[in-house]
Amino acid sequence: MAAAVVAAVVVGVPALRGGSAGPSGQGAVGQVTDSLSRSVIGSVGNAMSRRPLANAAGSTPLGPASAKARAGKSAAAKPGATKSAAKNSAKAPAATARHRAAAQNAVTAVYLNPLRKVSGLLAQRIDMGADFGGTGPVYAIGDAVITNAIGNSPGWPGGGWITYQLTDGAARGLVVYLAEDVTPTVQVGQQVTPHTVIANMYNGGAGIETGWAMPDSSSAESQLPAAGSISGNGPFPTAVGINFEHMLEALGVPASPFNANAAPYGILPPNYPASYASLTTKG
Repeated sequence: MAAAVVAAVVVGVPALRGGSAGPSGQGAVGQVTDSLSRSVIGSVGNAMSRRPLANAAGSTPLGPASAKARAGKSAAAKPGATKSAAKNSAKAPAATARHRAAAQNAVTAVYLNPLRKVSGLLAQRIDMGADFGGTGPVYAIGDAVITNAIGNSPGWPGGGWITYQLTDGAARGLVVYLAEDVTPTVQVGQQVTPHTVIANMYNGGAGIETGWAMPDSSSAESQLPAAGSISGNGPFPTAVGINFEHMLEALGVPASPFNANAAPYGILPPNYPASYASLTTKG
């Protein structure tokens, strides 16, 4: 392009200075032509030096506007990246909700199987409470306060007599007893949880009996007139004993193979839960 411009200028100079002739005229024209050529070439060179450089293909300028256009084109050419980001963003709330639900389930457990660590656990008959054989630690069923912790009670074979009042869950306020071949590991007034070992069960020949106790923790609930006044001589199973058995079964304790399905004797006082279907959750 520069050569074409220079040629046009040089060819046009004589027409601008028409009437000049001879050697002197030619010299003048040559000087003017040289001067104009240098001026035009310099201007064209400066203009070309200020043009944006071409890319490697020699077609697209790389100025700021073009850079933005290329960036937009690059982003538009990758829809998968946008979809992936949106998908991950949608997954985040769902994952958070699952974690929240899991945490809530973890903290709403109220009662646990109190015999879960007993070795050789053997379910026996139901009388005033539920009888079992085996050895090992016995836990509180739920959050509670210890009201008795005796290892030599004369009223029970083996001498063990431990009671605690539940402070949470469906049976809140009711008292549980654990008796016979057990050695207490807690003290009266101690606050316990389902993770507290309250006694160690040993193989003394009598096994253990556990069930609902009187409100004053003095003996089994079934001996009260309101429950039918049934003591250690029967008849069995008592209504109170069957009710406690149902709670244990809901927690995963094996049912008695002897009389779990027998018709109960006595009366179940109205302050005892009639069902334990939602025993392990609050509310």
